[in-house]
Amino acid sequence: MVAKTTMQFNVDSFAKRFAAVATVLLAAVLYVTFAAKQFLAEHYSKSPAYPDIHRAAALDPGNAQYADDLGRYLISQQSPDAALPWFRTATRLNSHAAKYWVDLAAAQQSLADATGEGHSLQQALLADPHTPRIAWDAANLYLAQNLRDEALKLFRSVLENDPVYSAAALNTCWRVRPDADALLATVVPPQADAAFLEFLVARKETAAANKVWERMVSLQQPLERRYLFEYLRHLILSREVSQASLVWQQAGKLSGLEAYQSSTQNLLVNGDFSLDILDGGFDWVHRELRGASLALDPTEMHSSSRSLRVTLDGPGITDAGIVQMIPVDPDTTYEFSGFYKARDMDGAGGMEFAFSDAYKNTTLFLSEDLRDADFWKETGGTFSTGPETTLIALRIARVPSGSPIRGKLWIDGLRLVRREKEINLAQKQAR
Repeated sequence: MVAKTTMQFNVDSFAKRFAAVATVLLAAVLYVTFAAKQFLAEHYSKSPAYPDIHRAAALDPGNAQYADDLGRYLISQQSPDAALPWFRTATRLNSHAAKYWVDLAAAQQSLADATGEGHSLQQALLADPHTPRIAWDAANLYLAQNLRDEALKLFRSVLENDPVYSAAALNTCWRVRPDADALLATVVPPQADAAFLEFLVARKETAAANKVWERMVSLQQPLERRYLFEYLRHLILSREVSQASLVWQQAGKLSGLEAYQSSTQNLLVNGDFSLDILDGGFDWVHRELRGASLALDPTEMHSSSRSLRVTLDGPGITDAGIVQMIPVDPDTTYEFSGFYKARDMDGAGGMEFAFSDAYKNTTLFLSEDLRDADFWKETGGTFSTGPETTLIALRIARVPSGSPIRGKLWIDGLRLVRREKEINLAQKQAR
């Protein structure tokens, strides 16, 4: 009896062990099979060929991305009807992924299913209302339905959240509604004003750009100087000198240019070269010229801690390669003065301070030759603007132009003011 019981116990124990091992092996086989399918599905999903994308979806039918990939392939082959069930599968497998709803909406649009498209777009925005790419895609789908107001609301979301899409969004919004007031009121958020200003300047929409600038000033929004300089360059080229002058003054705080403002005591900006040259706006603008090089020199100074050094060596020089634009009044007399030093100057004539009408390019004033002075020497004179002159340019011109010249020139303490009697007359007229 004991032997039979022991034998029965051994058989039962073996059966249990066998069942456990079989279960483990079956689980391992199932896991390996599942892993192999996923591995193969991922491998096939990377292929651009339809059979491979289809295999990926078949091997892993629970993966929403593979179903969506297959639908997108079919859309690219102009088969929205064949793509539609795959997009539906993707949204069923993962209803929280907005991109699948957007793809479904695009297919429904191709099939003229406006009701289905509207529902899919709503689901996309419910799933992800803040991602710019989703808002961008949904906005363009709304535009295709001619639902402009709905599209513009979504473009505002794009402009609020992603500067990468700003240029494209602004271009589309302007095409849909070319009205600066309306766009500023409902579509363009304040943080996109600089991009909007840049966009309008590029399109030469001066009146609209001015409205954007007015809002920026009212909100005291800081502005990168590159946007400011492009705006000012456009205004100057458009002969909007009064607006350009106002913008420069208002940009003092917005762009950190308080130190670069002119005054009644000196209409020139940075005339003593104590500040860095901005290369924009109403400060000095420099361009590279062969035979002429510029540097701020702290070893030679007259009015501040440094001067501008001009090194000349060669023929073909027309000026020193630096210019400043100055807003002025028509039919007004101005007084100019400045200091210079010159060393080892060789060549006929010399360099001269030259004022000209910025638009007509007519010469208003030429100084004496800036040469033969190993000490700081003052020069200057008076000149009057014409009846239509609103902007003048100050250069250091080569006279005679293009003739060979060699040597070094330092300039400092440049000053331009309205002549005193002109100021007095203006004051009397104001009374």
